[in-house]
Amino acid sequence: MAFNLEMYPISYIARYNPQTKNWQEEWIEADTYPYNELLAMEENQRQKIYANRNQLGIPAVSYTSQYGYGCFEGMKAYPRKDGKISIFRPDQNAARFRKSMEGLYCPAFPEEMFIKASCEFIRRNAELGYVPAYNSRWEEDNYASASAVYMRPFMNSEAAIGIGISHEPYVVICATTVSTYFKGGNSKAIITDRIRATPHGTGWIKCASNYVISTLAKKEAEEAGFMEVVYLDALEHKYIQEGSSCNIFFLMQDGTLVTPELGDTILPGITRASIIELARQQGQKVEERPVSIEEVMDSGMECFVTGTAAGVTPIESLTHKGVERVFNNRKPGELGENLQRQLKGIQYGALEDSMSWNLIL
Repeated sequence: MAFNLEMYPISYIARYNPQTKNWQEEWIEADTYPYNELLAMEENQRQKIYANRNQLGIPAVSYTSQYGYGCFEGMKAYPRKDGKISIFRPDQNAARFRKSMEGLYCPAFPEEMFIKASCEFIRRNAELGYVPAYNSRWEEDNYASASAVYMRPFMNSEAAIGIGISHEPYVVICATTVSTYFKGGNSKAIITDRIRATPHGTGWIKCASNYVISTLAKKEAEEAGFMEVVYLDALEHKYIQEGSSCNIFFLMQDGTLVTPELGDTILPGITRASIIELARQQGQKVEERPVSIEEVMDSGMECFVTGTAAGVTPIESLTHKGVERVFNNRKPGELGENLQRQLKGIQYGALEDSMSWNLIL
């Protein structure tokens, strides 16, 4: 199960009051059906309940719905081997969400409120049985098929039409259960001619409008037989940027793991930062720098993409202008597999969390 709209019954919503300069919080309880009761229902009844849970009471006409003016986060809560539940690095999501809202010139959601609301959100929905239980079989494929709670905090503007910025934004937290993000089949990627982000734009913000180009480019790639699309820079069309919704890494012939350096065109991924830290911790040389497509096509030995949804996903080849560079004989590379095993082991509580990344509930 990848992304779906089988939303959890309890959602969180907060709205900024410009008069008091405070956030007014509310819990939306669409229903109180325990998950096991929901599964026992007829399919049509179950779908009506899911549809009702998606009615969150925010304006239909807004800067967000009309112009893509909004931002969001992707974060996960994990069922742990010890039977508990943890959220992975919510402080980092809270900080990025605040920066995104500041980048949109609207009141920023306080980081401490973000973390507190996220924890309470998981607790309330877990009480109704919506957090999946840990399954030891997940360990057999390094958690590639494991289930987790995908949390979607997002900002939505007040009712509005015409170009403007939000003064009374809403912040909503909702969730659904997910597993593997990418579809089965090949793991080929292709360079697209489309541009994801330009200098002095919104590429560094997890902005809703950024994903329109990603959707179009990925659709074109899938129709051409590829799993993923990779962007080059807007100015020289020479340097690797990122994937459709994930950061990207290459292991080069000299043994160095490289990833494009952050700037205002690349999203500062939390999984990206975690992988860099894990790799360096095990003695792997890592460089954050400009990476040209020419360099990758000449000496790239292994490639993988990273993200909250993607985890660490291997890329078997990269095609540019009709030329394909195959990585590691089309098999997942040893480095990527090892980093995936470490990351997921920490997230699911099977390995020691020496960096204290998990917030255990």
